[in-house]
Amino acid sequence: MGCLKFVKDGVIRLPPGFRFQPTDEEIVFQYLLRKTFSCPLPASIIPEINVCKHDPWDLPGDLEQDRYFFSNKEAKYPNGNRTNRATDTGYWKATGVDKQIVSSRRKPLLGLRKTLVFHKGKSPHGSRTDWIMHEYRLILTGKTACCSQQTAKSSQSSSVQLGNWVLCHIFLKKGSTKAVDETVQVCKNYKNIAEQNVRMDQHRFENFTIGNLSEVASTSSSSSFFSDPSVLTEVSSSQCDYEETSSPIV
Repeated sequence: MGCLKFVKDGVIRLPPGFRFQPTDEEIVFQYLLRKTFSCPLPASIIPEINVCKHDPWDLPGDLEQDRYFFSNKEAKYPNGNRTNRATDTGYWKATGVDKQIVSSRRKPLLGLRKTLVFHKGKSPHGSRTDWIMHEYRLILTGKTACCSQQTAKSSQSSSVQLGNWVLCHIFLKKGSTKAVDETVQVCKNYKNIAEQNVRMDQHRFENFTIGNLSEVASTSSSSSFFSDPSVLTEVSSSQCDYEETSSPIV
């Protein structure tokens, strides 16, 4: 039986009555661990996206529902270990102490859950919002065999993060509608600005077109004046009369 797929256009699509509410242990050892080692997932239900390339309200899915994403960590500096968590309008700031997630069946492996809060503006003077992110990462605490058959004979010993994948759980603080209201207002503002720009561009285009038509009409009138044979005849006759009257008497 193949892996069930519930992701369409980057959004989770579940049948009516179904909810995706995994525990911390399931997130780390059933999804993140399998993703790290390219093993089949229980279900294709978590989309892949670079979370920090988007503001939380621009990520796929319902803003009022919990959303889950696989994301690759991006280094803030080329030769550094710090993670880049800045978006277009703000940044994710870590808070509290990382929570350890352990499994009795997988003792060499350890999951860590980091809690981050989204702030608007530039660090470190941004304003706190009600957007929360739980970032899960996988840590090796000793030697462990890889889950794929190809790498089962090899072992790794490390005390750092295993792989570059993290699993991000993004949601609004419970009981808060402020962030959604702000997002709707921002969208309305952008829409109003866009409509104003369209009207201004249309007005400029109309003025430009009318001005060009007037100029063309004026030029056309002048051209028709000089191209009219009767006018040329009159001018020529007048010139001849002038030459006759102004010629010297012999």
